[in-house]
Amino acid sequence: MNNTTKQHAAERLLDYELILEAQDRIRKRVRHTELISSNHFSQQLGYPLLLKCENLQTTGAFKLRGAMNFMTAHERSELAQGVTAASAGNHAQGVAYAADLLGIPAKIFMPQTTPPQKVQATRDLGAEVVLTGANFDESFAAAQTDSLQSGTVFIHPFDDPLVMAGQGTIGLEILKDLPDVANIVVPIGGGGLLAGIAVAIKELNPRVRIIGVETASAPCMYRAVQDNCITDVPLSVTIADGIAVKKAGQLAMPIIRDLVDELVLVEEEEIALAIVALLEKSKLLVEGAGAVALAALLNNKVAHVRGKTVCLLSGGNIDVRTLALVVERGLLAAGRYLKLRIEMQDTPGALANLATDLAFTRANIHDITHDRRTKGLVMGTTAVQLVLETRGQDHAQQVLALLAKRGYSVTTEQ
Repeated sequence: MNNTTKQHAAERLLDYELILEAQDRIRKRVRHTELISSNHFSQQLGYPLLLKCENLQTTGAFKLRGAMNFMTAHERSELAQGVTAASAGNHAQGVAYAADLLGIPAKIFMPQTTPPQKVQATRDLGAEVVLTGANFDESFAAAQTDSLQSGTVFIHPFDDPLVMAGQGTIGLEILKDLPDVANIVVPIGGGGLLAGIAVAIKELNPRVRIIGVETASAPCMYRAVQDNCITDVPLSVTIADGIAVKKAGQLAMPIIRDLVDELVLVEEEEIALAIVALLEKSKLLVEGAGAVALAALLNNKVAHVRGKTVCLLSGGNIDVRTLALVVERGLLAAGRYLKLRIEMQDTPGALANLATDLAFTRANIHDITHDRRTKGLVMGTTAVQLVLETRGQDHAQQVLALLAKRGYSVTTEQ
């Protein structure tokens, strides 16, 4: 690409040619990620399922593609003052890595609540990190203001043609590796990833169904397409923090409205279950945002799925503390952790009898608390709180049935 064409690329709208140019620019700088066939999920779902593993990307997420394409599409002189971005994690690391590789100063604004692991990972890649704001939107506003004052180039996390074109190269890779793909299921945050992939796929094979998946805790694109109007949506706390965006992308929304076949929502427990399933069955670590596509398929949220289906695992940057909480939540949702409160007579041997009864069910006691001082307890009784490990929902129901048969007063807890 000559300098004139390169300069104009930064001013164009997203189209198929822009994605081809992005592929040429970044092919030697980003990983062509694996497309892995999953026998387990294929058998469970009844159709061939393949996992597009952007969680194995160089920085652990797809965001590197857009950041790298944005920077390499600009003249080096335009970026002499450096680049600025706002991010809660994945975009930050993508920008930091690309800037370090290209020798460009990078300044990243991150919310004060960002997990220390993500902050340190961004710093380790050579970027200056500024922790400011209670959430992404406040960090985003601070980053834009700083960029204007300092003369740096601001890199939007999703609503920019060059960023979307970089993400769209995932679609080209999928078609190269699996020309007869029938369905592609993609996570949605602000919409840049889905818009880029949709443009690439529909240009080459309009028959491929494109399905976007959002968390019900942050349904900005789902609402925007339904109402044909972009507005702020309230956010709830979500384990899919990487796609928790208040407002759909202005450039991405009309592309998604026109090219994407279906948009669906998934719940928090469904996401947690998908993370655990990927760990156990595919040995793949994903973050909440990276698991929403599989969560939609496992919970039959997508209508009429037939033929070879690709599920995009968009990222794997999850900190250890969050992972531990998510795994526990997933096991609870699957019935493999059973939390109980049992009121029983406070007599010698009563607790031993309960343990014997539980041993008969083959449920393992993971945690136990014996409390005589709980408010509301009848004199002479005690409350026992238990966390049991079971083999799943059917086994959990068997445990509850046996305890009821033995006369225990049992309350299940979440």
